[in-house]
Amino acid sequence: MSKPKPSPLPPNTLIGGYRVVRKVAAGGFGVVYQAIGPDGQQVAIKEYLPASLTTRDPGALLPQVQPEKLSLYRLGLKSFFEEGRSLAQIAHSSVVSVLNFFRENETVYMVMNYLEGASLQEYILVARDIKQSKVFRESTIRSLFDEILRGLRIVHQHKMLHLDIKPANIFITDDNRAVLIDFGAAREVLSKEGNFVRPMYTPGFAAPEMYRRDTAMGPWTDIYAIGACIYACMQGYPPVEAPQRQTADKMVSALKRLRGIYSDDIIEMVQWCMALDPLARPQSVFALQKELNRAGARRYTKLGIGDKMRMQIGTIVDGGKKSADQATVLDPR
Repeated sequence: MSKPKPSPLPPNTLIGGYRVVRKVAAGGFGVVYQAIGPDGQQVAIKEYLPASLTTRDPGALLPQVQPEKLSLYRLGLKSFFEEGRSLAQIAHSSVVSVLNFFRENETVYMVMNYLEGASLQEYILVARDIKQSKVFRESTIRSLFDEILRGLRIVHQHKMLHLDIKPANIFITDDNRAVLIDFGAAREVLSKEGNFVRPMYTPGFAAPEMYRRDTAMGPWTDIYAIGACIYACMQGYPPVEAPQRQTADKMVSALKRLRGIYSDDIIEMVQWCMALDPLARPQSVFALQKELNRAGARRYTKLGIGDKMRMQIGTIVDGGKKSADQATVLDPR
């Protein structure tokens, strides 16, 4: 029997002068609320509430932590607080804005701008069902990730890593901004210190070094995830997770079927970002930006009819239930 998740704060709860309107989302490490500030401003508030370490009864304010888990809970709390403090120093349109962070109810709350729109994951799922020649046009992918990389470069300059970049954490606002949300510092600290049964990373988007406790992480770790996100925008589904790739890597053959649909340049860039060896990837966002924005004509592999037929048959065989037209599916205009 699975452990019940801690209950979210009920509507109209007051915390730090903010009034909770509703729960927006909940994950393994916290709950996000829509709230109203003292000045009437609409904000999003993220509460540190790791489900693996805490319980909370409906209507209660304080999380309950077992004594043997208290030191680990406090370690994550410290990391979450420091993340809020660091993010509050970053002012960039492609990085979620932290307006305030405070301690209350024996936990920490991070106050952010309330964003309206949808995640990249939602766009991919909708686009996938339209079944046209591409999930997203290459120009759309390049424009989107140029924006994201500008923000990520600032994050890295502040000596921070995101550590959970995935389509669900890239938010496309109604005014057409791409914003990195939901940083994973506390999650990473807890995964290194704790003995958790469930993985604390997102399969397909987590770099190989995130599965080990003895390997250094750096900008190259976030860059792997960027490559995986671009792959998802091209294929319509996530790449195979890193441990499976280390056993039998089919990445090259999967990308080969996109030759002629996307330029060779962007396909090779994804392979570069997703190299299993961290040292074989771009070592900085700047290096990746240069490649993404490199001037000149894009190279496309010219496919004959036989190549196209083999590509389609390979898609059906490798994809199991997935049909060929689902593998190459659309972009919302």
